[in-house]
Amino acid sequence: MLNSNNSFNYDNRNLSEVFRELQQMQHNPNASSVDYRKYEKEQKKQKKLKDKAFMASLNKKSKSTAHIKTNDLKLSQIIIGCSILVVGLAVFFPKNTSFNESYAKSDDVQSLSEYEINRHRLNMQNIISENAGMNRVKEQVTEERDVEFETTYNNNPTLPKSEEVVVQEGVLGKDNVTAVKTYENGEFVEEVILSKEKIVEPTPKIIDVGTSEFLAKHKVHLGDVMYLSTNSVLKESPDDTSKDVAEVKQYIDVTLLELPSEEWCKVSFDSIQGYIKTSNLTSAYTTPNIVEKNRIQRILLKVNIDMELNKVSGLTLNDYKKIFTNLPQDTNNVFKDNYAVFYNVEKKYNINGIFLASMAIHESAWGTSQIAKDKHNLFGYGSYDETPYESSFEFGTYEECIETVAKSLVKYYINPSGTKIYDGETAAAWYYNGPTLKGVNTRYATDPDWHTKVYSYMEMIYNRLQ
Repeated sequence: MLNSNNSFNYDNRNLSEVFRELQQMQHNPNASSVDYRKYEKEQKKQKKLKDKAFMASLNKKSKSTAHIKTNDLKLSQIIIGCSILVVGLAVFFPKNTSFNESYAKSDDVQSLSEYEINRHRLNMQNIISENAGMNRVKEQVTEERDVEFETTYNNNPTLPKSEEVVVQEGVLGKDNVTAVKTYENGEFVEEVILSKEKIVEPTPKIIDVGTSEFLAKHKVHLGDVMYLSTNSVLKESPDDTSKDVAEVKQYIDVTLLELPSEEWCKVSFDSIQGYIKTSNLTSAYTTPNIVEKNRIQRILLKVNIDMELNKVSGLTLNDYKKIFTNLPQDTNNVFKDNYAVFYNVEKKYNINGIFLASMAIHESAWGTSQIAKDKHNLFGYGSYDETPYESSFEFGTYEECIETVAKSLVKYYINPSGTKIYDGETAAAWYYNGPTLKGVNTRYATDPDWHTKVYSYMEMIYNRLQ
């Protein structure tokens, strides 16, 4: 800008004036070059006047000090030399020398104007504009912040290998944080943490990782059911030489309690606890048909001469079909043709159907007796020893005979008095001596070994399930 003497005063310009000058140069490059040219001439003129004044003062001083001694002259010479050096520096690098005075030597106004336009377009104007438009803000904040928790992994030999179980959930902690945040044009740029104060310690997350290959192989966990792959003996401790606790048959189910090692485990068998080798166990995953084999084995475990006959056998209709099909002794197919009758009577009257069928086999010699063939009477029902054929009852079908005898046994032989039975009736128990074969033998047959003979047939039929 020009002062009152039409000379440039760049030292006293403010930022707004600089911006206006930049805009003027952008819109009128020639005018800008002329202004700078006037400024340059003015500066040169002022420098010449200053130099003349300075040299005149030096000459005056040198005359007035001619009488100083030689040593003093040497000191003055040094001072004068330094002064000349300072003046030389001032001449070559004056205070108000600009980039234009040092490098723009051409008196060509047009070339200077083009240089200034180029320079401002590429650098200064963009830099100043960008910085002038930037809004940079700093703020100090104090706030609570979450602190991440750590996750700890622990090996667990009682879990299947590679399986993970969260033992403890992690909980975030809390810190009171004081920080200085910097924003540029509303966007977060950086922050400097000044201080942190712990409020709540984070709770670590704990995960157990399984290492048991045995559990992984059979896809089981502690508390699950497993099955014996062979007849085994439960031990008092995980040692072959320890005391025997119980013998357990093949296919029987046990509950897995503990896994002290990959070789031994602790199991429970019908409330009896003991140790067994893991190699003697399998699972439904490893051996899919083991569940069915276990069901049959559980039924067979209950088969004994003292078993209760006023309870169902637990067999399915398919089991009955399997048992009574292809019996070599059933030459007339009496039992093959009536297996469903024995099954239905069992369900209807709550009596063991295998006992009923075994009793019919024993009394009718596999359905080949004259009474069985002529009167459809498989039990010799109503017979007396003196006149067995004549006194025996006659039935229209084997089904009628089987159902009649079942109702009689339920009402008079295998249930105690007052027991609720079929059709809203209660057991009379006239011949009741216990719900077992031996109890029925007491009043039903005169043969004292009747119960053992009937049981032998029961045992044979049950074993056909295997």
